[in-house]
Amino acid sequence: MNKIILYLKNFDWILFFPVFLLVCFGLVEIYSIALGQGATDLLNFKKQVFFVGLGLGCLFFFAFFDFNHLKNWAKYLYALAILMLTAVLIFGSSIRGTKGWFTFTLFSLQPVEFVKIIMLIFLAYFFSSRAIKIRPLRQLIYSGIISLPLIILTFLQPDFGSAAILFLVWLIMMAIADFDKKYFIILALLLVVLASLLWNFSFVEYQKQRVLTLIHPTAGNLGEGYNVRQAIIAVGSGGLIGRGVGFGSQSQLKFLPAAQNDFIFAVICEELGFGGAVLVFLLYLIIYFRCLLAVRRINNDFGIFFILGTLGLIFCEMFVNISMNIGILPVVGISLPFLSYGGSSIISSLILIGIMENIIIKSKLNY
Repeated sequence: MNKIILYLKNFDWILFFPVFLLVCFGLVEIYSIALGQGATDLLNFKKQVFFVGLGLGCLFFFAFFDFNHLKNWAKYLYALAILMLTAVLIFGSSIRGTKGWFTFTLFSLQPVEFVKIIMLIFLAYFFSSRAIKIRPLRQLIYSGIISLPLIILTFLQPDFGSAAILFLVWLIMMAIADFDKKYFIILALLLVVLASLLWNFSFVEYQKQRVLTLIHPTAGNLGEGYNVRQAIIAVGSGGLIGRGVGFGSQSQLKFLPAAQNDFIFAVICEELGFGGAVLVFLLYLIIYFRCLLAVRRINNDFGIFFILGTLGLIFCEMFVNISMNIGILPVVGISLPFLSYGGSSIISSLILIGIMENIIIKSKLNY
């Protein structure tokens, strides 16, 4: 009990509250969308409330769980990630053309959301335990060999969006490890060649259409062009203060597809306006700046890599999702952290916050 009290005293509540408020924002909008879709039982809202409760429980569990155990178990967790991604390809269920879920009676589990956590843990363990400046090319190749199976298995689902996020996590961890810029230039050139090969020999038609929608986001009345166009209309129609919760025409009249998942930011803009969007950005900024301030006190390399890598992951997912909503990037099915509907997404995001909290608590106790 004394340990729990000590941990609660050193718990970073300034980091926790913006996360909690974002989660509440998400619940309000999911409730609004459920009403607009005529779901009188509010099943999706009730499920999300359950997942949020479970996620908050996981947050506090990992906040009190010594992160050094995760570091010591990194190799076993990596093996678990490979096993999960392989198993979902064999036994998983297909949703919207992606075989990336284990489906149970009342809910579905998306393993890749938890693989993101494992990848952060393993790469933080890898880079923090090696002298990168000694034989940097070898360290880069080793880290690539580690990351590639997770990226490829995710791509085979096919889940291009999550595979791209995993690749970005690897790049972010490399940047934190301070690799020379020439390696990033070489990787960029290799990516151009790889993208050309994937476009011609791997991408299926709907994936090509999503990329083409980036060039002409409002083209066509059906498919991805329609989705993006409705999202842009929703974002623009909110004005300064929005139409009010439950009064967004695009979401309430079902013009906006996947409103509670991919396009929840468009719903926020329509119902809460520019002010609501700015508030969401401010809450994210508080999370970023609070973690960056905490990093200055941490003298544990693993903790520094993990926190900065997690911030990079959250930023990438936020940037990609919001860019999808305003037609800057193609629709790739990436959730908006803490806001979008989805049990796996919300639980994994809150687990990341819990692990960061434990690292911060430990740094305060050992400072």
